[in-house]
Amino acid sequence: MRLVITGGAGFVGSSLAVRLREALGAEVVCLDNLKRRGSELSLPRLKRHGITFVHGDVRLWDDLAALPPADVLLECSAEPSVLAGNQGQGRYLVDTNLVGAVNCCEWARQAGAAVVFLSTSRVYPYDRLRQAPLITGETRLLWQGPNLPGAGPEGVSEDFPLPGRRSLYGASKLAAELLLVEYADMYGFPYVINRCGVITGPWQFGKTDQGVFMYWLLQHYLRSPLQYIGYGGAGKQVRDLLHVDDLAELLARQITRLDVARHKTYNVGGGATNSLSLLEATDLCRSLTGHTVPIAPVPEERWADIPWYVSDCNRVEADLGWQPQRTVPQTFTEMFDWIREYREQLLSSLR
Repeated sequence: MRLVITGGAGFVGSSLAVRLREALGAEVVCLDNLKRRGSELSLPRLKRHGITFVHGDVRLWDDLAALPPADVLLECSAEPSVLAGNQGQGRYLVDTNLVGAVNCCEWARQAGAAVVFLSTSRVYPYDRLRQAPLITGETRLLWQGPNLPGAGPEGVSEDFPLPGRRSLYGASKLAAELLLVEYADMYGFPYVINRCGVITGPWQFGKTDQGVFMYWLLQHYLRSPLQYIGYGGAGKQVRDLLHVDDLAELLARQITRLDVARHKTYNVGGGATNSLSLLEATDLCRSLTGHTVPIAPVPEERWADIPWYVSDCNRVEADLGWQPQRTVPQTFTEMFDWIREYREQLLSSLR
């Protein structure tokens, strides 16, 4: 089996490349434009694991056309920042997430490859998500009240209504999903769509709007100040967390059981069991690092932010028997060990 991974030098793409090569015994080819700072640090890791790296850009058809044919295309390329579209980067975001996805669909058509597409929970409209009946608990916001259509205390399901605003990032990923469905229907290749929540783990170079839990831990390690942004500045907003190795185990099942997963859309995340607030993450970071950093409250919400998001993964569990295996404390401990081991590389990516 040959597997092509776009965005293959990013945190998610490179981590999946290593794990899927081990799990499937596949030949793996990674394509990446190395735009994101820190992605070049993945190249020695890919080489150590016998993975072929190709410098290229999904926005450029000729770069994709030069790739060897493959059995599966794992589409991980994206501009993943919700804020990017609100900071003058809208054209790059749409070109990467939508034009890039069209090029990937065309490549899959010509190669006869299955497509496993990494989408995002951000396809769900933020105005609707803000309607969740939440109360303020001691350390987090808690769901208390009637379910919404497609959402409840267990999380947000694939049936959550899609009309509404979702950011350019979310809109571009949803548009890519729709085009993938049409391409696959017209040309007869299989696909799977995974709408992922917060993915984290070792080898992530986190930012405030991309990889928040790694960013939170790293800032504690470096004794750098932080902010609780929005929702009263208390840090009680909630997300679920998924270790990238748990995602890799799911994708291995999807690839080897395409008869079950074919043409399905799944919500994929840590679920309610692996959810936490920023305030709870702070306690973990203090415990691991031994450092207490100043955290300033910023009561005002950021544009397009949401107070609570947890992935309801019942559908993928029913189809493939998959559940996340790594707990929140285990994931944070692995990330802390990695930060200490790769401290110099991390600091060089921040300069």
